[in-house]
Amino acid sequence: MLKPTQILSVLLLLLLTSCGWNTYYHEQITLEDSRWYKASAARFNVSVQDTINPFDFYINIRNTTTYRYSNLYLFISTRFPNGNVSRDTVEFILADESGKWYGKGWGKLKDNSVRVNESLQFPIKGNYEFLIQQAMREDTLKGISDIGIKIVRSE
Repeated sequence: MLKPTQILSVLLLLLLTSCGWNTYYHEQITLEDSRWYKASAARFNVSVQDTINPFDFYINIRNTTTYRYSNLYLFISTRFPNGNVSRDTVEFILADESGKWYGKGWGKLKDNSVRVNESLQFPIKGNYEFLIQQAMREDTLKGISDIGIKIVRSE
């Protein structure tokens, strides 16, 4: 017979291993001193073997409350396994008109996870490279501390 602490441990283990089961890929890159240089791209390499199931694609942004804009423009480039490249420009709204920050977090950091594609199917198997660059009109963008992507299986 299991002791109550053993039962609690087993339940906690089951809970922790079940969380994130839909996540196919997730990575964050921390930008040094919360500065994002226009020439610097965040690079993510994803090995894709599943071309049947649909996926949702998220961009994760962590900004400081000292970020001087309410939005963020990004260039998102995708290099497919066959060498083809696609490029999109996306705008993210990080604060409302009154300056109230969106996202989660306490203190000086706010986390936003924004879905940019829903029910996307990868056309071919292989290695995909995602490059994300800031597309604001500043060479050095201050106040963005982390950038990341998350790919989850669509429900």
